Amino acid sequence: MAVTLKEVAERAGVSRSAVSRTFTDGASVSDAMRRKVEKAARELGYSPNALASSLTTGRTKLIGLVSNNFHNPIFLEVFDLFTRGLQDRGLRPLLVNLSDETDPEASVRMLRQYSVDGVIVASSTLPPGFAKAFRDVGVPVVHAFGRSSSAPEVHVVGIDNREAGRLAARTLVERGYSHVGFMGGPETATSTQDRYTGFMSEMSAHPKIKASYSFARAYSFDAGRDEMLRLLKGQAAQAYFCGDDVLSIGALSAIGDSGLECPGDVGVLGLNNMEMAGWANINLTTIHQPIRQIATSSIELMAATLDDPDRYPEARIFSCTVVERGTLRPAP
Repeated sequence: MAVTLKEVAERAGVSRSAVSRTFTDGASVSDAMRRKVEKAARELGYSPNALASSLTTGRTKLIGLVSNNFHNPIFLEVFDLFTRGLQDRGLRPLLVNLSDETDPEASVRMLRQYSVDGVIVASSTLPPGFAKAFRDVGVPVVHAFGRSSSAPEVHVVGIDNREAGRLAARTLVERGYSHVGFMGGPETATSTQDRYTGFMSEMSAHPKIKASYSFARAYSFDAGRDEMLRLLKGQAAQAYFCGDDVLSIGALSAIGDSGLECPGDVGVLGLNNMEMAGWANINLTTIHQPIRQIATSSIELMAATLDDPDRYPEARIFSCTVVERGTLRPAP
């Protein structure tokens, strides 16, 4: 049976309240008392009950980590970084799948039932209003991979997707392509909208280069493959910015199965620089999104907001870089 707080108190020769204070963050207890209680706890193999502690402190240390795109393998990396980073800070991640959820109010009700201390929305497709719904009911929230803004309504950490789209366009222009294409994810996704806007605005400065666009139904391998197969039946571009690595990998599959070569017949540029993109059989030229820095900064901002819930909303935006591999013409 589990060792109880009463047994620790008896072994240490102190009151139960002294043991409780020893294992309560911020509670007042002398160094001598702390050493005595911790020694008794070690001898008995006692571990404090986190749920019982939350009743005393009013804080569960639970952080809702919510996302709506579990089909994209990039989120295996994302969740690994977030869960380990939160645990290293003594916080407890509660992973929530919102793939079929479109109503922010329902998500707010569900997470409040778990008495979470805060929420990290890890999504590049949900609108800013989704994260704001948590702030409106007093739940500290950080929107990781959220839409960049000079005046955010909630804390946002991520990249400027418009600038990423412009970077992609400049990269294709530099390679000498005369017909380029934007193949984005779902048209309703904020990340798709911003990457498309940036890409087409940059291409407007190059009127001699034809620029076309289309959208896949989801950020997934199958959606990228299906959309590229459709494009290859018509007047395909010489190179595509696919707006996401997993879309790009699906597109590469379609190009190969159509009897074409990449980059000789069709070039492909991705975005994210997920681990799979660097595999030898994929070798995807892509735009690096600094996912590790985004996760670390989001957790730092969440911890700071837990200490100061009235902290003014902040945007932390990271820059992107092109990772040269083998799916585009070489740079001049």
